[in-house]
Amino acid sequence: MGSPRRVASWLRSARTWIVLGVLAPIGMVAVSGVMLIEMRGDAWERAEQTSRNLLQVVERDIARNVEIIDLSLQAVIDNLQAPGVAEATPELRQLILFDRAASAKDLGVMLVLDENGDSVIDAAGWPARRLNNADRAYFQAHKADPKLGLHISQPLVSRLGGNSIIVLSRRIDKPDGSFGGLVLASLSLSYFDRLFERLELGRLGAINLYRRDGTRITRYPSIASDIGANIAGTQNFELFAGARSGRAVAISVRDGIERFYTFTQVGDLPLILNVALATQEIEAEWRVRALVIGAVVLVLCGLTIGLSLLFGRELRRRAAVEAELARLSHTDALTGLANRRRFEDALAEAFDGLRAGSEPLSLLIVDADHFKRYNDRYGHAVGDTVLRALAGALSASVHRPDDLVARVGGEEFALLLPSTDADGALRIAEKIHAEVAALAIGSAGIGAEAVTVSIGLATAPHGRPADLFGRADAALYEAKATGRNRTCQAPSLGTAPASSETSDSANRPQHRHAQTV
Repeated sequence: MGSPRRVASWLRSARTWIVLGVLAPIGMVAVSGVMLIEMRGDAWERAEQTSRNLLQVVERDIARNVEIIDLSLQAVIDNLQAPGVAEATPELRQLILFDRAASAKDLGVMLVLDENGDSVIDAAGWPARRLNNADRAYFQAHKADPKLGLHISQPLVSRLGGNSIIVLSRRIDKPDGSFGGLVLASLSLSYFDRLFERLELGRLGAINLYRRDGTRITRYPSIASDIGANIAGTQNFELFAGARSGRAVAISVRDGIERFYTFTQVGDLPLILNVALATQEIEAEWRVRALVIGAVVLVLCGLTIGLSLLFGRELRRRAAVEAELARLSHTDALTGLANRRRFEDALAEAFDGLRAGSEPLSLLIVDADHFKRYNDRYGHAVGDTVLRALAGALSASVHRPDDLVARVGGEEFALLLPSTDADGALRIAEKIHAEVAALAIGSAGIGAEAVTVSIGLATAPHGRPADLFGRADAALYEAKATGRNRTCQAPSLGTAPASSETSDSANRPQHRHAQTV
């Protein structure tokens, strides 16, 4: 039984609803925060998966295309070493050397250069187009290193076609192992542009292809100044070159934009490829959703807090109304004193205290003398004014918090005095007579000492409540019967008569005239 009552009381508390009104938005914010964090993680996971997929597709295409060109170069070298090729006519030799040359994507010229850098055989036909590339870096690299293998040049401008290219080349050795020239094939950079432009990278996204020495072969979106730039030694390139593949968030050395890089080495080639997605674009959709969700949550939180405050205020108002109703149910409307119901409750509580062994309890019953005359002569309005003045005089006669002044009838009042013996109660009765004697109502022509009261006093000794009210009321009637404007005290309980003749007088109220009390 206790628990449901406590729960009901807890739910009726305004503080409870205010606390819930604060905790609920906090919970909503926490849950929304967790959701937004998870959504942000999902956005990054999708970006990572997209980057990996794009990187894989591009890397495979480039590796396959370079492999096809390299096979063609190796086929030329193999054919040069075939028996009888050297003795064949130039036209026949051209056909033999390039019979296995494949047509790779955007493959440009294929040439054989002699040890002096002059073009001697041209895949396009006979005679070979006149060209000397001895000054090219790739030619010098092959001449210096017999074990160089496949060499991929820096971006160049073709001397035959005028377009931007890279050159893939292999060394040709003479029978004695000395440098005999090289075979080369050019690959147009437009191949990379067409390959990359199919990719969805976002407005700030990019894809880059580097040589291992840090030279940028190409970039998409393409900017002429980027082609051939070298970023070796930068933190980003050291990151790319330091592992076969990986991913990282870094600031671009080119434009200062933070990007998410996914990078890999292209097959076994000396090439590094990366896909770069701008972090702000990765999170762009998430930010929009976060903004919407955040706005909705803030609105809901505001509504929740507002409704909680309103509900709490309503509960406080209701509690105040209930408290006021409870007060009014125990308050006399005319005088503002406690009413008879409150007096009876307080008397019962005081009796419980007496049984528990508390201090003595005294009761004063006060009644206005000849009150009917005021109503008949001056009217009920003046009579009500007299009652309110009497209430003020009675309240002014006591000062302790536990003392209770109540109106228990028309012109009858009661003063319940806990922990007060008979002598203390008589002193209060004396003060009441003095306060009442000083009352004057000038508007009605009622002067001082015109209003008087009669008082009945009874005291319940320690632990013996008995019929306190009945004894005090009997003492009041004795005061009325013996002339009014006085206090009569009910005899103490258990007082033994001095003799049989005096036993009745010993139990009658003792008369105390107002002037002598």
